[in-house]
Amino acid sequence: MNKKVAIQGILGSFHHQVAQEYFGKEVAVHECLSFDALVDSLLDKTSDIAVMAIENSIAGSIIPNYALIDNNNLHIIGEHYINVNHNLMALKGQSIEDIKEVYSHPMALLQCKPFLKQYPHIKLIEDSDTAEVARRIHLGQLKGIGAIASKAAATIFELEILAEKIQTIKSNSTRFVIVKTQNSILPKEEINKASVMFELGTKRGSLATVLNVMSDCKLNLTKIQSLPKIETPWRYSFFVDVTFEQYEDFEKAKSLLSIMASHFKVHGEYKNVKR
Repeated sequence: MNKKVAIQGILGSFHHQVAQEYFGKEVAVHECLSFDALVDSLLDKTSDIAVMAIENSIAGSIIPNYALIDNNNLHIIGEHYINVNHNLMALKGQSIEDIKEVYSHPMALLQCKPFLKQYPHIKLIEDSDTAEVARRIHLGQLKGIGAIASKAAATIFELEILAEKIQTIKSNSTRFVIVKTQNSILPKEEINKASVMFELGTKRGSLATVLNVMSDCKLNLTKIQSLPKIETPWRYSFFVDVTFEQYEDFEKAKSLLSIMASHFKVHGEYKNVKR
C-alpha cells in the first residue's frame, strides 16, 4: 500500500498498531498529536486515509470523534478492534522502586490506577499520548520516569517493561474506524454494517418509531449515541450503527428513514468484523 495513513499519536501508539494490523507492517504513517490534526491532514491531502478510535469497552464512546466525522463529511470505510494492554516501562536497569513519576494519557492512568496505588511514592502525571512519553524518556535518557504504553513502544524506544498488563480490567477493547474524505465502494454482497446519523423533532415517540422501522427492516442495532446540537438547544443528533444480513434490508430502511428523520446521513457502509 502506497497511501499515507494518518494516526493519532506516534510510532508505537495503539493507532500505529491498528494501522499495521489493518494495512500491513510496511504502512506509511503520518503522525498527528490530536484528532483535529488527524482530520486536517485528510482535508489538506497530507494523508490519504486515517485511523480513528471511536469507542472503548470500558470508557465508552469518544464523543468528539463522532462530531469530527459528521462535521467534516468523512466516510467510514472499515473498522478494527484491538485489545488494549497497558505496560509500565522505563529506561533499562531500573526497578519500580526507582520510578518517581509516571506519565501517560489520562485514560491509561485511570485504567491502571489500582495497580499504581501499590506504589504511593510514584506521582501520576497526565500527558497527551502514551507512546510520546516513551519516546521522550528514550531521547532524554530520563531516569526515574516511567511511561504507560504498548509493548511496541517499549521495543521502538528501547525501554524495559517493569510490569505487564497493569490495567484493572483485563478485557479492554477499543474499536477504531478507518475514515476517508471519499466513500469506498464495496460490492453490496460484502456490506453488512452501516453507520448513520439523523436528527429528530421533539414529537413524542419519534425515536421509538425510528427504532421500530429499523427492527421491521431486520436491522440489528449495535450502537446508539446521542450528541447535542450546539446551535439548537435541547435538540439532538443520533449516531447509530446497525448490522444486517441482506443489503436490500438496509436500502429499504434508508429510504424510510430519509423521509422520517431530518438531516439523515450515511457515514459509512462496510464489513462487520465483530461477530
